[in-house]
Amino acid sequence: MKRLLLAAALLGLTLSPAFAQTVPELPFESVPNPLKLPADIHFGELAGVAVNSVGHVFVFSRGNSVGPAYMASASQLLEFDDKGNFVREIGKNLNAWSYAHAVRIDPQDNIWVVDKGSNMILRFTPEGHVDWVFGRKGEASHLQVPPDYQTVMARLLDRAGVNVEIPENNNPRWPIPRHQDNVFNQPTDVAWDSQGNTYFSDGYINSRVAKVNARGEWVASWGSLGSGPGQFDTPHGLAISPADEIFVADRGNRRVQVLDTEGNYIREFIVDVPVDVTRGKIVYGSDNPNGTRGTMAPGAPDALCMTPGPNPVLFIGDLYPSRIYKVSLEGEVLGVYGQPGRNLGEFGWIHAIACPSEDEIWVGELVNWRLQKLVTKGTGDL
Repeated sequence: MKRLLLAAALLGLTLSPAFAQTVPELPFESVPNPLKLPADIHFGELAGVAVNSVGHVFVFSRGNSVGPAYMASASQLLEFDDKGNFVREIGKNLNAWSYAHAVRIDPQDNIWVVDKGSNMILRFTPEGHVDWVFGRKGEASHLQVPPDYQTVMARLLDRAGVNVEIPENNNPRWPIPRHQDNVFNQPTDVAWDSQGNTYFSDGYINSRVAKVNARGEWVASWGSLGSGPGQFDTPHGLAISPADEIFVADRGNRRVQVLDTEGNYIREFIVDVPVDVTRGKIVYGSDNPNGTRGTMAPGAPDALCMTPGPNPVLFIGDLYPSRIYKVSLEGEVLGVYGQPGRNLGEFGWIHAIACPSEDEIWVGELVNWRLQKLVTKGTGDL
């Protein structure tokens, strides 16, 4: 073991933070019914959650679905006060609403939303009005983006008896998409540094991180599809430290990469905590306890949040087996919480985390269509 550590140090390698580590169980409890929904409003898949400076909770849900069963629009932004009471719906019937992905609150309490389906990122004022728009939704008058990639559509036509040449290996990521300033292709998240610059993860197809300055002007973007340093496979979440280090949830590569504000690679780490398959039953999909790569591998970072203050920690959530990990900024796993399931303290596809403190986190789930409030035992919040 000593020889392995010495060799790793000499070669500049980063070992898995959970290597030879016993990970303690975090002392969280889930608060029953933390939010009070009006009778005529319902959560769908819980894509995003954020908390502002006065404790109001913002939920970006794949609810209020309209349109056909296939490719229906599903986005609804809801606000609750610090007691869990419903306050308002923001942006009802907004043109950008298509398929909810993330909501975040900046240091000025502006509300930012990332809509994966419309390829748009919006900034709302605290009063709830749009004042910055990034990206553009496809025209309703013509088919700008096909509903499925060409290989799939050609095979459907072929099975229907249409004489069509089937293109091989044609998908949204191939041929390699052309990166354009101010244009997204299924974006995923947003975060800010200490100088007021904004960073976007542009996410499922473009495989990059983009930067705009404090005036909202596009500065640069970095990254491409791949597994090397500074490359990404579905950059799914962002968080920025007080030292302006940019943490990127590189989900498909099952790692967190750390960049500087110029996009230079600094380091990376993985969350590697063994899965106890005797605890809970997954609510959707199949077991993958030994996976080491891809979206459904244990520890692949699907949700990312950094606590406020000068000494923050990260909370990371995965889709499988659906657990919460508390992690230092150096990548040490400090604790783990939860198991798959449908009951309080269990999760089904964690997609969003808000962490106003180490003692309170909010967790949004896709498969279970709900938001859980977790507090540490003894805080008096239950």
